[in-house]
Formats: sequence, structure tokens, C-alpha cells
Amino acid sequence: MKKLMSGFITVAALLTLAACGNGGSSSTDSSKKGDQNQLEAIKSAGVLNVATSADFAPFEFHALIDGKDQIVGADIDLVNEIAKELGVKVNVMDLEFNAVLTALSQGKADIAVSGISATDERKQTFDFTDNYFTPEQKIVIKKDNTDALSAIDDFSGKKVGAQKGSIQEAVVQNQLADSQLVSIAKVPNLINELKQGSIDGLVLESAVADSYVAQNDDLAVADIALEASPDDSYAIALPKGSTELKDELNRILKELNDKGTINEYVQKNTDLANENAAE
Repeated sequence: MKKLMSGFITVAALLTLAACGNGGSSSTDSSKKGDQNQLEAIKSAGVLNVATSADFAPFEFHALIDGKDQIVGADIDLVNEIAKELGVKVNVMDLEFNAVLTALSQGKADIAVSGISATDERKQTFDFTDNYFTPEQKIVIKKDNTDALSAIDDFSGKKVGAQKGSIQEAVVQNQLADSQLVSIAKVPNLINELKQGSIDGLVLESAVADSYVAQNDDLAVADIALEASPDDSYAIALPKGSTELKDELNRILKELNDKGTINEYVQKNTDLANENAAE
């Protein structure tokens, strides 16, 4: 079975935390907050340092383009458009999801874009742009369990996976409260655990779930409606005090959403993920 992500070599070490954000300050260091205009620092440096976790198709993932392993996705298209508007280049750091916000808090990235939800807890440490995409949450299961796992109560006592540090952990805990949460850093590893029977299901954003199911004939999306929450919407995370940068990003995001461009990015990269999986 050809799978999109699990066959790729991770490049987390390729663009690691050795790279520095242009602000030069940690959001945990209150003495430095607001000392520098983050927007002007990025423009002056000529580069936008972006922290992401490229295992979340169609938003950020690895694909073979012209024979080369590249990081692509709707979020990557988004940051490329932002960089174009700012007149700078993009430097993408591929990290585990639970390290993405750490890189931002340590001043080693200018922004974090990785299907991140602006929860109240995260807002204590970071600033966030306006939401740019609101996903549905879905449960992925093995296809031969479609009848057995067709209601929330069917997951009582079952093991349900979610990406470590993601909003999906809270979805499992709050909406599948009688299940056992299994947190793993990488989504492809969760998919492998599901296929091997180590977990009974996993919660993913709908476009991500659909992408993995399209790549794996033995998987299916459970016919179960999970409650949607505005807290699940995606936003760009910024260091605290990045007022000018946040205002500029909100302007760009509004333009793109008004034109329907972000939805186009999602559809385009869903197709790309499925095409790469079939090769």
C-alpha cells in the first residue's frame, strides 16, 4: 500500500531550531516584548521564518515535485502569498507539531502556521491573527469496523488517537469521554497504529481525514457527527506584542478569504496529496 506521508523522510533536522526569527525575542521574556516592530524586522531581514509540522495534508505535507521532496500544502501556499505581499522570501522549519509553538516562543520563528487553533490557553502566550479556516472534525476508523463503530457510545473503552499537542486531543477528551486518548506526535504514525489495530480510531480535521482515507483503501470516515467549535478554527500564531505584523496579516487574510483563495488552496492541495499517494 502506497501511503503519502509515511514513506517520506522527515526533514525536521534540515531546518531546525538553529534558524532564528527576525524578532530576536522570546514571548516568555517579558523584558523584550514589544521592543521591536516584528513586521519591519521581517522586511529588513528579507525572510519570513515559518514553523510548521509537515505531516498534515492538505495543509502541510511532503510531496515529490519534479523528483524532489518538497514541503507543500494550503498553509504553505498561504505563507508564500504572505511573503509575496511583504516582499520577502520564506524559510520553512519542519518540526513535530508540539515543537512548533516552542520554536515561536523561543524567538526562532516569526510565525507558526500549522493548522493551529487559537485556544484561550495559547492566547496567554501568543498573539493570533483572525481565523482563516474553520474545519470539521472527523473520526477515521478501519473500513471493516464501519458497522461496529457508528456511534459515539461505540468508542466507550476504545483507544482513540490524536496528534500530540493538537486541538483533536481535546475533541477526544470532551466528545469521546469514555474512550482512552492515545497521543502521538506524527499523524502518519497514528495512521499506522490504526491500520495495525493498536488504536480503534483517530480524530482528524475533515480535509486531512478525507486525504488519508483516499490514500488507504482499508480506512473510512466514521458516520458520526462531532460538535463543531469556533475554537477549532485555524489562525496564525505570532509572538506577543506583534501588533503591526498581526494587522498586516489580518489584512492579507481578509483579502484571500474574500476572494475564496484559501478554500482554493485547500482543494488544490487535497488533489495534490491524493495524486502523490497514487504514484
